[in-house]
Order: sequence, then C-alpha cells, then structure tokens
Amino acid sequence: MKAVIQRVSEARVSIGGNVHAAIGKGLMILIGVRRGDVEASATYLADKCSSMRIFEDEDANMNRSLSEVDGSVLVISQFTLYADSRKGNRPNLMDAAPPVEAIPLYESFVRRMKVNLGGQKVLTGVFGAMMDVHIVNQGPVTILLEHGESSKQQESL
Repeated sequence: MKAVIQRVSEARVSIGGNVHAAIGKGLMILIGVRRGDVEASATYLADKCSSMRIFEDEDANMNRSLSEVDGSVLVISQFTLYADSRKGNRPNLMDAAPPVEAIPLYESFVRRMKVNLGGQKVLTGVFGAMMDVHIVNQGPVTILLEHGESSKQQESL
C-alpha cells in the first residue's frame, strides 16, 4: 500500500459539484492499494500517518503530530498511485488492486485512523467515485509512505 500525505490548511472533496467532506488544518491522505496487499499494511500505514510529527512547534520545527495540533484527516482512495508509466505514454494500472481487494483494505485503513484519532476527525471521499479534490498544501509538505512487497522491492534496488 502507498499513502501520499499532504499537510494542509484546508481540504475538501466534491462529488457531482456538491461538497462531500471538508477539513481545516490537518492531513489529506491519498491511499493506493496494490494487488496482494494485506491487512498489516493498512494498519502500519494508518498508525504511521496518525503519529507523524510534521506540524510545526513554537520554534517552527516539524515536531508535532496531528492530535497535538487538533487536526483532521481527509482520506481519498487513489488507485493511480500504482500506475506504471515506464513504457509508452499511457500508464499501466495492472498493479492496482481491483475494488474487491482494495475496498476492504481502504476501509481498514480508515477504521484504524478513526481508532487512532477519533471518528469525528477522519473524513473520506467515496471509493471509486469521480471526485474533485481541493487542497491548500501547507509548507508545502508532502510525504510518500509505502508498506508491503513493493516497498521491499524498492529497498533492494
């Protein structure tokens, strides 16, 4: 699984022109599920995302976690995180898990985030929907996290 974490001052997701979910200060997290990913990856990434110290303290150092700044999270499914664009001009999406595999792991990630941060602090888009995502990336701060077989392959390169 992959997570793209963006520190935001605000973020929202709209579906069909209507705002579905919106947050103020916090994290916008894009989640991609790869074929063969397992529950342990969802748990690991949720724990890591909810405890990352990427918010500034009084000395302007990135030293505070989401809960320490009373922030919220907007989680969006993003199967194109597993696009392979090494050949040609059309990304190959064969590594992305099909919905039957991806939905349970996405939902597991969201559940774990709610356990870690409180249910009212975690909002989501709609899995598989065409969404317009609006963010104000603060910093900008963007971090890529990955867990599972594909991350082990990257480490060996």
